[in-house]
Amino acid sequence: MIESFALGDTVRMKKPHACGNDLWTVIRTGADVKIRCLGCGRVVMLDRLAFLKAAKKIMEKETE
Repeated sequence: MIESFALGDTVRMKKPHACGNDLWTVIRTGADVKIRCLGCGRVVMLDRLAFLKAAKKIMEKETE
């Protein structure tokens, strides 16, 4: 489980997407978190708790 994340971070999830990729980019934060698959471009919205449980680690932090 990860502790903190920010807009634009690349996150590795515990389970792969149907396309086979497990890397996602955070595109919206708040009570819900919106992420985009880096393999196929599909956008998924999860509540914050579900996202924190499903995220394995942050692969790349967004630089300012």
